[in-house]
Amino acid sequence: MTVKVRDFQPEDLDWVAALRSLAFGSPAWASMPLEGWRGLVAELPGGPCGFLRVYDYGQFFGGRSVPMGGLASVSVSQYARGRGAASALLDAALAQMRDAGQCVSALYPSVPPLYRGRGWEQAGVLEWLDLRVESLRGFDASRVELRPAVLADLDAMLAVYREVAVGIDGMLDRATAGFQARSLLIGQIRDLAVDSAGAVRGYLTAERANGSDTLVVNEFVAVDPASSAGLLASVGSWAGQLDTVAVRVLDSASCRQLLPLPVHYQARLQSWMLRVVDFPAAIAARGWPASTLLRPFTVDVDIVDEHAPWHAGRYRVTVADGEVRCEPGGTGAVQLSARALGPWYAGAASTPTLRRLGLLDGDPATAALLDALIGGTGSGGARLADAF
Repeated sequence: MTVKVRDFQPEDLDWVAALRSLAFGSPAWASMPLEGWRGLVAELPGGPCGFLRVYDYGQFFGGRSVPMGGLASVSVSQYARGRGAASALLDAALAQMRDAGQCVSALYPSVPPLYRGRGWEQAGVLEWLDLRVESLRGFDASRVELRPAVLADLDAMLAVYREVAVGIDGMLDRATAGFQARSLLIGQIRDLAVDSAGAVRGYLTAERANGSDTLVVNEFVAVDPASSAGLLASVGSWAGQLDTVAVRVLDSASCRQLLPLPVHYQARLQSWMLRVVDFPAAIAARGWPASTLLRPFTVDVDIVDEHAPWHAGRYRVTVADGEVRCEPGGTGAVQLSARALGPWYAGAASTPTLRRLGLLDGDPATAALLDALIGGTGSGGARLADAF
């Protein structure tokens, strides 16, 4: 039986909300805003049976915002599973994202094999750190002023976030339509760190669930040591009242430098996957800081991607004068599968790793130039601090 895929319509909302609630065990969201995302509905002769949505997002890579389709709420009715509904939805979403100029796509996988079969692959993590509250008591709060955030502070909070996030590959660009900026002001605690001139230098949002002994820090963003210390000191003030604090990590490196982490500590990681939807467009959109330091070179690649045939084939990637260009043609000296593109693009896997996984083939020395272009060994991966 052929699965039909169509665009989501507002009158689908009640049915979709019930499906999503059943699939993910979460509350229905019939009142959720409809802006900032597109939806697709799968139908079998019995009626609608599946749904997904694609957020209008951007991700920072190489210091530039790359248009990204954030795939979410992929769900299929129980009776229709195994009949191709999810695959049909993903195929339709890929074509729509390409047409919308979203040259990469990210998602949090509930069923990794499904997404791997359509070209997504793990490229990074969202991280939480669980700490004893008392470990944060030693921070100095005297160099900044803390005050609650109000609606008028929202632009300043977004600017502080961008100043930090633009330098971390994989972070969400919150200036796009898919991000609900006012969500930063939802919660029990919304503390700002401001300097002597009244400028916002950092912020922290947190909440305590009813009856919980844990303070959940959803956002901790600061652009200088004094602001970081002041905000962390405010969390440490809960010592004696609460036992633990769970911090959602924005900048992994700075958190590990700032926090008094013991040799053994608790970190919770949630993996996310990335797919390159349109290879030439993704090359043009990304920043390439390492290119300014590299001698001129050319890498001929052959993209193998049956589910995105519009970009399958041979390309010549040229690095010269600090610029990176991608044009059709070349010898196809390095073959890359669809699943190889996301981890490479995000700096999550080196070409030797991709070769061991069977996702890359061709001349090793030529392939190594792709690692030089990314500017790393592929061991760290990219970061996200937003769930969707």
